[in-house]
Amino acid sequence: MSDVEEGVSRHYSAYDVLPRIRAGLQAMGRDPDHVEPGDLRLVDEFHIGGAEATAALLSDLDIRAGMDVLDIGCGIGGPARAIALETKANVTGVDLTPDFVEAASALSSMAGMDDRVVFTVGSALNLPFADATFDFATLLHVGMNIADKPQLFREAHRVLRPAGVFALYEVMRTGDGILSFPVPWAEREELSALAAPEAYRDAAAQAGFRLEGETDRRSLALDFFDRIRAQAGGAKPSPLGLHLLMGPTVGQKTANMVDAIKAGTIAPVQMIFRKA
Repeated sequence: MSDVEEGVSRHYSAYDVLPRIRAGLQAMGRDPDHVEPGDLRLVDEFHIGGAEATAALLSDLDIRAGMDVLDIGCGIGGPARAIALETKANVTGVDLTPDFVEAASALSSMAGMDDRVVFTVGSALNLPFADATFDFATLLHVGMNIADKPQLFREAHRVLRPAGVFALYEVMRTGDGILSFPVPWAEREELSALAAPEAYRDAAAQAGFRLEGETDRRSLALDFFDRIRAQAGGAKPSPLGLHLLMGPTVGQKTANMVDAIKAGTIAPVQMIFRKA
């Protein structure tokens, strides 16, 4: 693991995610050992727009029952579980952070889905899977921590079957301006690998993908962060929410992110590529 990867892993493993989620569920009157998948959606979709954004991405993908899907940078497993529930596909999640993989597996078991999704520790730059294993791969708010975009796309291309689809939903630099830190994906600038859309397009083309669709999700982001700021700014935050994954600086991270989106400096962008 590189120094940057170790720093990213430490960033995401700093807040005892699983015990905090279990405590949040109990505070909401839920039995942590027997929950519905929907009970977790306040916390397990760690990207702008949450479950709404995942649903928007899935609506543009023809994932069918029995297909094999890889979620790269799966976090605590929310998108992987959503894909499995919505499409009945076989879903595998891989993440650099052992604490997130442990939480993803535990949450899936708590929701009665441990036979529907599997999770493993691994790097997006060296995926622990054989060539041509998956029909689809997804990447949701992960690329901002990966500087080597060409290797990211080469690995996705390698593990996809012929005509496989790589679907991204990433925060990208869309204009001039200074991005203040911390932000949700990085406490410090050296942990951020924010890039412009053309960097993704170029890396994809070099790896052998063709672009099939691109959508700017800036308006969705602004609506979403209005809701998150209201949640985080109260005297008593909800027992369950994305603030459990962002630690004590959640308010500043959110404010910096929203300011940059409003200024046009960054925006979440959806891209769909197909293996040629």
